[in-house]
Amino acid sequence: MADATHPGEPHGASLGQRLNWLRAGVLGANDGIVSVASLVVGVAGATTDTPALLLAGVAGLVGGAISMALGEYVSVSSQRDSERALIAKERRELAEMPEAEFEELTELYRARGLSDDTARQVARELTDHDALSAHLEVELHLDADDLVNPWHAAVSSAISFTLGALLPLLAILLPPPEWRVPVTFIAVLVALALTGSVSAQLGGASKGRAAVRLVIGGAIALVATWAIGTLLGTTVV
Repeated sequence: MADATHPGEPHGASLGQRLNWLRAGVLGANDGIVSVASLVVGVAGATTDTPALLLAGVAGLVGGAISMALGEYVSVSSQRDSERALIAKERRELAEMPEAEFEELTELYRARGLSDDTARQVARELTDHDALSAHLEVELHLDADDLVNPWHAAVSSAISFTLGALLPLLAILLPPPEWRVPVTFIAVLVALALTGSVSAQLGGASKGRAAVRLVIGGAIALVATWAIGTLLGTTVV
């Protein structure tokens, strides 16, 4: 009889965590696209000076990537601290009141549809094998050996933001001055439609609706910053 699981195939919490990281990467790229595009389009509305555009774009890219990494590191560190506290609490309860914890585990399996005898037998075998892991999985949906990593989150956020930010930066610098803003608008809106579709697919939502939301939001941001840049540039001149 073939094994129901396959080596290397993600299951359960591991699969969910990978999807969450992938979704976070897509959202980080989306942030990089919108924030840097808004910045360089705003500057482009005030001036066609290439060094000024380059400086603004690179500053936005570096500052945004660091901000994203720091925010993700702090957020995930807090989550990991909470997970560790829950694990310590569960370990303490197992040491201080093992029988009550056993009954709790039995009740959890009974609530999942197992008969009383089967639930008690499953709870007993899992407790004998690894009581802490059994309780963490059923009660808290945690794996003590697979906690979230704040460094991984920080690095992945910085990389995804940077990759997203490179698109509007190149789009504003490479074309001739008269084509810079239109090319950036088109490139950014197409990219937002793609990231919206991907994030929606990962979350099981409507791809079209998500893409339209992002495109409209991105278009509003670009128009607003370009108008402000044009107004301020004209005022200064």
